[in-house]
Order: sequence, then C-alpha cells, then structure tokens
Amino acid sequence: MQLQFVKMNGAGNDFVMLDNRDLSLSLSGDQIARLCDRHRGVGADGLLLVEPATEGGDFKMRYYNADGGEAEMCGNGARCFGRFVNHLHGDTLEFIRFETLAGMISAEFENGQVRINMSAPFDLKLNQTLPVAGESLTVHSINTGVPHAVVFFDDVNPVDVRKLGAGLRYHEAFAPKGTNANFVQTLAPDSIRIRTYERGVEDETLACGTGMVACALIHHELTGAPSPIQVKVQGGDTLAVGFEETAPHQYANVTLFGPADFAFTGSVEI
Repeated sequence: MQLQFVKMNGAGNDFVMLDNRDLSLSLSGDQIARLCDRHRGVGADGLLLVEPATEGGDFKMRYYNADGGEAEMCGNGARCFGRFVNHLHGDTLEFIRFETLAGMISAEFENGQVRINMSAPFDLKLNQTLPVAGESLTVHSINTGVPHAVVFFDDVNPVDVRKLGAGLRYHEAFAPKGTNANFVQTLAPDSIRIRTYERGVEDETLACGTGMVACALIHHELTGAPSPIQVKVQGGDTLAVGFEETAPHQYANVTLFGPADFAFTGSVEI
C-alpha cells in the first residue's frame, strides 16, 4: 500500500501528517513506529491523523508518538495539525476547533504561524525532592495535556538530558504512565530556555509544545513573571506562552504561538 503523507515541523519537532477524513486508514502501532523511524521510514517525532469530529469540534486530531503509542496531546503537533487542516482547505480558514484526548483545542492563523488555545492545565505540584539517576533534584510537575516534570538549572548546556530525562520519565513518582522531563534555564524575568526529554520518543527533541507551556507556567509560579513568557527551545526557535491566572494555581486561556512549517510531501510503502 502506498501512503501519501506531508512532513511538517513545529520549531524542529517533526511530524508525519496524514489526511484520514474518510477514515480509510487504520494503522497499527508497529506501522506508525516504522513510519517514524529515521532509518527505515519517513522519520519523525510523531504522527498525526486528521479525522472527522465526533464531539462538536470541526475536526479530530489523533496523535501518536514515535514508538507507535497514542498520546493525549502535542502542542507543536497541534499547531502543525491546524496549519495542515488549513492547507487541506486551500488556506481559507481563519479559526478551527479540534478534538484531542486532552480536550478541545482551537487554532488561529497569522502569517504562517499558529496560535493554539490549549485545555486548562491541572495537577500542579511544586518543590518535590526526588532522587534521580544518583542526584537529588527539586522537581516541579504539571499536566498541560500530557504530564511534565520541570527542573531548573543555572545553565542547561551541560545537563545530561538523556540520563536525567529517562530517570524522571520512569520515576515511581510518575508511575504508571510516566512523564516528559524538562530542564529549564532562566534567561530574563520573562524569558526561559528549555531542553526536553519526550516520553514515547525516549530521547531529547528539538522542541516540545506542551513542555514549553509547562515550563512557562512553573516559571510564573516560582517568580511571578507575567504573561506572555518567551520560551527558547533546543532547535533555536523562540515561542510565546500566554495565560490568565484566574485564581491561585488555576489557569485559563493558555496559548502557544509559534511556527508550523511544511517540509515536503511524498509517498511511502507500508
């Protein structure tokens, strides 16, 4: 079977995009993992399917990590999803709402970039002291559609992201599903830099949208920095996280604004 696909990336976080509005595709986890394999497939951090809405949205977003497992949400993927849907409609759309396992997400388009309005974050925990890979770390956590652990360092350049990231990802404090892990450096009161280890990819990625939001909100919790917060990712891009704190530790109108770029189109045998 020849599968038609589009390759996109959001701040370096790359995805295989598939149009499944007719529900003709039914891919196994092994097939998805093979498509995402950088040696034997297209190569990507994840795969997204556009499907018909079932719960009042305009579309449904199905997101799968590179290991073939379905995940609740992906912030960079959601921006790419929004722009891909707009592309399928001749770039005539200004605003869409789409369903995810993490809730309803909206997207609006501005000069090739996309602003997504995300579901409300929850399960905030601050200042947990955890043993991780032989070190004692002060760990903060929050769910921004998927779970994230956040650790601050004076300088993230020397951080062993794979070692500490895997230690957090599989830590008993986040069992049984595990967590994504973020390592953060404060650049200015309204600016941070992050490096992220992604669950399902099981390695550092160039960017993680839900991770950017998690780190920005934790930064606000710890410092009181106002919205929006600028977040620089490992791929070099800087994105903006906006939010409203409606009550202590409660947030609404959480947004992520940044690029969603087309790379190439093609076909692959599965």
